[in-house]
Amino acid sequence: MLEVREIEYVPVKRNNSLKLATDGSAWGDIPTIIGDIIERFDISTGSAIEFGVEWGYSTSALSNYFERVVGVDTFVGDIHSGFKNDTLEKTTEILKDFENIQLVQASYQDYISVDRSERYNLGHVDIVHTYEDTYKCGEWCIKHCDVVIFHDTTSFFDVYRACLDLASNYNLEFYNYRFSNGLGILVNRK
Repeated sequence: MLEVREIEYVPVKRNNSLKLATDGSAWGDIPTIIGDIIERFDISTGSAIEFGVEWGYSTSALSNYFERVVGVDTFVGDIHSGFKNDTLEKTTEILKDFENIQLVQASYQDYISVDRSERYNLGHVDIVHTYEDTYKCGEWCIKHCDVVIFHDTTSFFDVYRACLDLASNYNLEFYNYRFSNGLGILVNRK
């Protein structure tokens, strides 16, 4: 196993003029640095996939940068975000003005169990914050996405640990933006 160390991610540019779905989320100021991440790691902007939509804040943020965004969620919450009644209809309404977003109601397990050939430029993992789930969903994203980001690396140690292990097991660099509950970024080594 390759020893991996976290590299602190310090953005150079911020975009504060984004169209966003709601007024705030645990994503905090992360939308402002997505363009910086895209530029720094030379990410194409054709498509992104997100696991963990909830009310669509991060999904809408990604839609500012990518031509197509697929958001996968159960829309019933989990042990960390709280359980809810089915929120797909409300989230669809919140995101109605974002025409490049496609919502898929499914668990990440069901979604990744289907043999899918599509490839994405960016993957975002923000699901139940257990090590096993984060690792498994992140591993699928590593195989299907050019760059993978993980929310909550500073607020859930299991997410941080999954990022370290994925980076080690797949020979990736692990950058970590330590604000807004943390954003792990896994990219190919230069």
